[in-house]
Amino acid sequence: MKRITLAFSTVALFIIASCGNKNEQQQMPPSGPPTVPVIAVEKTDALTYQTYAANLEGQQNVEIRPKVNGFIQKIYVDEGQMVKKGQLLFKLETAVLNQEANAGRAVVNAAQVEVNRLKPLVERKIISEVVLETAKAKLAQAKSTFSSTQASIGYGTITSPVDGVVGSIPFKEGSLASATSEMPLTTVSDTRNMRAYFSLNEKQLLQFNKNFAGANTAEKLKNVGDIELTLVDNSIYNQKGTIETINGSMNAATGSTEFRAKFANPEGLLRNGSSGEVRIPVMRKDIMLIPQTAVFDVQGKQMVLKIGAENKVESTVIKIDGSDGENFIVIEGLAEGDQIVTAGVTKLRPGTQVVPENKSTKEAAAAKPVDSTKTTK
Repeated sequence: MKRITLAFSTVALFIIASCGNKNEQQQMPPSGPPTVPVIAVEKTDALTYQTYAANLEGQQNVEIRPKVNGFIQKIYVDEGQMVKKGQLLFKLETAVLNQEANAGRAVVNAAQVEVNRLKPLVERKIISEVVLETAKAKLAQAKSTFSSTQASIGYGTITSPVDGVVGSIPFKEGSLASATSEMPLTTVSDTRNMRAYFSLNEKQLLQFNKNFAGANTAEKLKNVGDIELTLVDNSIYNQKGTIETINGSMNAATGSTEFRAKFANPEGLLRNGSSGEVRIPVMRKDIMLIPQTAVFDVQGKQMVLKIGAENKVESTVIKIDGSDGENFIVIEGLAEGDQIVTAGVTKLRPGTQVVPENKSTKEAAAAKPVDSTKTTK
């Protein structure tokens, strides 16, 4: 009886398992092409941004150098300290110069005594006028030497020529400071207004001149208007800037020309020697915009997935020229009306059949937040 019961139980379990597998198979939906969001490429007008790497400097960046040689007797400031124009920075030891000044004073006195002695002799015509003039010349030379030595003593007291922030101080008290040293004692940077230096190559400069109307450079710069600065943390600086000047010639070595922009720095957020990216707004007409999520990179080439025959995706190389902050501007590789996949592009292989789900460009851009400061030059 135990064997019959065990056999019956085994058969029952097999029947239940078989029924369960059939139910699961009936519940599983049939596999098919995946549904993907797509947009139809179209031309539009949009405010775009051209970005350029920039180096930041204070509006005045003054190297502090000694005019005389001497040991540093006292340093009155520290690195990063705010100083005012005329504030004492360094004091050099001038004992040797003081000795030279004392010797020079003695020479002046002796030369003066000699002139005083010769004057009555000339008046009585005992000696010639030439002798007196020679003595006067020696007196003038002695006075000049003495004045120069006294000035050098004054140069031992070094003050700040501008308001600003003290930079690195590579020398310590007791170090020998030389007027011929390549390294300055420090720098003082006036950072109330910062200058951003960036370069455009010849092609970019030509495009810049085409983008902004004006009979000359000054008019073009006026029409640029306010520009922005992207900081190293990809945030946009809270002060707008303006382009002040453009170098009048191309650098033959680099094939570029330098621009200079100005940004106010009321909070001291920007520092001398920092870097960032200048963003120049440009209104462009009849351009093709596609979401940044639609673009992927393969071996340095920027690509998209285009919907082809039978709704099969095919990879297409494109060329990008800037951004409007959310979408890339495509100048090659796509035509108006082409349908492209806007999300999940790295999960699809060329030739995969899909079910397109049409979206607008705004819907596609909003589907996944993007960093609006990341633009392509």
